[in-house]
Amino acid sequence: MPMLRQLMIVIILFGLLSVPVQAANKANKPLKVGFIMVGPVADLGWNYAHDQGRKFMETTLKGQVQTTVAENVPESAEVERVMEKMIAQGNELIFATSYGYLEPALNVAKRHPEVTIMHCGRSNPHPVKNVGSYGIEFSEHYFPMYACGIVAGRVTHTNKIGYVAAHPVPPLLLALNAFTLGAKSVNPKVRVQVVWTNSWSDPAIEAEAANGLIDQGVDVLAAHLDSTVTVVQTAEKHKLYSVGYHADVHQLAPKGWLTGTRWDFGPLYVTITKSVLSGNWKPGNLVLGANDGYGKLSVFGPAVSPALRETASASLKELQTGKLCLFQGPMKDRDGHQRIPPGKILSNDDLGKLDWVVEGISGSLPNKK
Repeated sequence: MPMLRQLMIVIILFGLLSVPVQAANKANKPLKVGFIMVGPVADLGWNYAHDQGRKFMETTLKGQVQTTVAENVPESAEVERVMEKMIAQGNELIFATSYGYLEPALNVAKRHPEVTIMHCGRSNPHPVKNVGSYGIEFSEHYFPMYACGIVAGRVTHTNKIGYVAAHPVPPLLLALNAFTLGAKSVNPKVRVQVVWTNSWSDPAIEAEAANGLIDQGVDVLAAHLDSTVTVVQTAEKHKLYSVGYHADVHQLAPKGWLTGTRWDFGPLYVTITKSVLSGNWKPGNLVLGANDGYGKLSVFGPAVSPALRETASASLKELQTGKLCLFQGPMKDRDGHQRIPPGKILSNDDLGKLDWVVEGISGSLPNKK
């Protein structure tokens, strides 16, 4: 009996000691993190910006994370298949980085409550305990575009600015409106002609749209697509000015580049991943403010004078500090209908549902994505 009692004590002690040892072993394993991209990471645009953020996060959290990337995943049932494969490979955190990935992400999340999914681009109307949203629909991403508009409005000689955009969804409409408001703040005669491609990425259609705008007499081309490379290069070929989006591609247009909006997702990815590692992650819509620093102005091109650079930068600072507010009443849409009554400021929720354009914008609005 004494020997049996001693044996039982040893077994109990071993069991107690093994719990922290197992926990420590699990803690020492890197967190597997998957990224799903709608296009190639080499697009010098939206997907490139996310991949640069992934690399920054992987370097900053070296040894704590292990990342994988799935490129060129269309906004279809393919998203769920890729997510399921990532989960089977052991990924416990997945960043779904395209606007149309939300519904597939919700479906997968319901089947895998042990996996955390972060969707970029839209607020989540159907909260799920293991899904979070972050990104451009419910944040102040459009601030730099106002500054870009100021630059474009000052340098144009024809008072005609072309704008090639993908889909008329709230994030893109916000950027277009902000750009136009910026341009008209320094040049009331400006008209912004927008062409919608109805595709996140289609270089052939983008080139056709850009050339069509050039035929209409624009001397500045701006774009909001997965990649603005085609539009920027088309503008440079025709010796016109250009404004980029998502990433800084000034090297592609050494003469005509003005400036643009670029993303710095790295610190944001570090913050989100750290919260998962520490067990402090919470579901919900992550609202990103102007001072979070992930939406920035690109470098200015040679055509932008020092004085104009100062004016554009000062306007961005005024937006960031709250001294200047873009979407406040009274404000009418381009058809003369009052959209914001006097004294009202649109909330983040209002901005996330925006479906109209301001005065000074020409071009049809196709069906929303």
